[in-house]
Amino acid sequence: MTPTRTRSRRTFLASLAVNVLLPLGLYYVVRAQGWAQWQALLASSALPAAHALLSAVRRRRAEVFDLFVVGLLVVSAAASLVSGDPRVLLIKDAVLPAALAIWLLGSLRFGSRPFTFHFGEQLRDASARQEAERLWDSSAEFRRALRGLTALWACGQFLDASLTLVEALTLPVDAAPLVGRLQSFALLGLVAFLTVRRSHAFRTRHGTALFGIRARPVPPVARAEPAGLS
Repeated sequence: MTPTRTRSRRTFLASLAVNVLLPLGLYYVVRAQGWAQWQALLASSALPAAHALLSAVRRRRAEVFDLFVVGLLVVSAAASLVSGDPRVLLIKDAVLPAALAIWLLGSLRFGSRPFTFHFGEQLRDASARQEAERLWDSSAEFRRALRGLTALWACGQFLDASLTLVEALTLPVDAAPLVGRLQSFALLGLVAFLTVRRSHAFRTRHGTALFGIRARPVPPVARAEPAGLS
C-alpha cells in the first residue's frame, strides 16, 4: 500500500471513529448513567462539533462544512431546549446528509471538477494527478463516469437523509441513533460497492482507472546487437 493510500485510510478511520462510533457509544453510555435523552443526544453531537473546531484551529482556517456542523448543533440544541423535544436533535442527523448531497450536486453544476475527481486525488501520486488532469481534458468517457458516480453518491446521501428524517419522527428516541448509524453504514457500503464495480467496468472497457491512477511504466528498450558479432 502506498503512503498516500495509507494516510487516506488513517484519515478515514479517524473520521469514522470521531464522527460515528464514539458519539454513538457515548450516547448509550450516558443514557445508562441516567441522563435525559436530549442531554445524551447533545453530548454525543458535541464530539463531532468539537473535532471540527479543533481541526479548524490546527489548520488555522475553518472549512465551510465544519462551520455548518457547529452551527447546526447550536441551532438544534437551542430548539430542543425551547421545545423540550429531543427529536429536534435527531432531525439534525437528517440535515447533515441532505446538505452533503446538495454539496455533491453543487460540485457537478458549479465546480470545475466533480466530487469524485477530487476524491480520487487523495489516492494518486504526483504523476498520476497529471495523468488524471490529462484524461479529464481529453476523455469525455472519463468525465461522464466521474460525474455519474458523483450523482450516485448524492442520491445515496439524499436517501440516507430521507430515511433518517422518518426514523427521527417515528422510532423510539433511544432506538433512532443505532438504527440511523446502521442504515448509514449500509447505504455507504452499497454506494462504495457500486463505485468499485463501475470503476472496474470502466477500466475493463477503456483500459484506464477512475481512481488511484498511476503513470504507466515505460518498457525497457531492447539494445540492438552489433552487426557481425553473431
